[in-house]
Amino acid sequence: MRDGNIVVIGGGYAGIRLAKKLDTAAHVTLVDRKEVFFHRIASLRAGVRPEWTGAPFIPYDKLLTNGRMVVGKAVRVDTVERRVTLATGDRLPYDVLVIATGADYPEPARFVGSTPDEAAKAFAEHQHNIAAAGHVLVVGGGPSGVELSAEVRLARPDARVTLAHSGQELLLSTGSARAGRKARAWLAAHDVEVRLDAFMSPGTDFGTYRDAHGEVLAADLSFWATGTTPNTLWLRLAGHGDWLTGTGHVKVDRTLRVEGRPDVFAVGDVNDVSELKVTPAALAQAEVAAHNILAYLRSSGRHKKPRAYRAVRRTPLIVPFGPADGVTVLPVPLGESAVLGTRATTMAKAKTLMTPYMRRQLGYPSA
Repeated sequence: MRDGNIVVIGGGYAGIRLAKKLDTAAHVTLVDRKEVFFHRIASLRAGVRPEWTGAPFIPYDKLLTNGRMVVGKAVRVDTVERRVTLATGDRLPYDVLVIATGADYPEPARFVGSTPDEAAKAFAEHQHNIAAAGHVLVVGGGPSGVELSAEVRLARPDARVTLAHSGQELLLSTGSARAGRKARAWLAAHDVEVRLDAFMSPGTDFGTYRDAHGEVLAADLSFWATGTTPNTLWLRLAGHGDWLTGTGHVKVDRTLRVEGRPDVFAVGDVNDVSELKVTPAALAQAEVAAHNILAYLRSSGRHKKPRAYRAVRRTPLIVPFGPADGVTVLPVPLGESAVLGTRATTMAKAKTLMTPYMRRQLGYPSA
């Protein structure tokens, strides 16, 4: 017996884990504007190397056994009638609603359009531009900026590559100064110019960029790896701005419910849980939310006590430097984080970018 209608809006890492977890226990409808799952972890390499163009796209068709997948864009949530309205006009009734719309990333880590062909075309354009550029500028010294700089350098050993970062050290979000030093040493050894304390903005002339000190830098191509924006504008436009923080994240309580809404949950990058917005955290949230959704649906009779979500503080953070190198930061309780190098990083992520693992999660063979 399956309990209630669950509508999950957003088919990213948290959304698919939650939908799959609840597939045998409830009537699940997964809604996403894309026709396929977008494996964002592989997107930076796909934007640089043609042979990786198709890697981030995995069909949804084998994910759910009992539930259904709907391609569409949610535009309204009626909390009185308990239904979601799509841009097509279709209405989806729910007993529990889950917001898992994630965050928007700068290109090339972005799914452009709504079909794999449209996104692949965008990747191909990035690949062409990188292949033709004499000087590539990457702005942002976090994990994405470092990873992208390494991918560009390995694909274009003859080009000038510059990484500009507004902070005093790279990979500051990892909490490990050693990881930042290791990244900087790798980049220096591969002739990537690293500019620290260099807040960049577009210059007055096309193809120029100006830092906070007034120095002008010319580049043929630039990528801005300077953060993400939660995909919640649609909620604000739908009249639910009171659900959001000032940064646009969905406010949730310790059980991952939207504040004041016992039948609405939010998981993954879209919510305001204070933790690194990384895939392991999104998956952990999906597990807790799935338990709490069933506790809510079964509150009369087979009662399950809801669980409080504990923010992930000690998840490994892996930053590849291309397919055969990188750095892994492994937090250690009551001590300085351990920093692992080439072998561990290559095996865990750098070589395959977790593509075989995600294919298995969606019901497909590893390759």
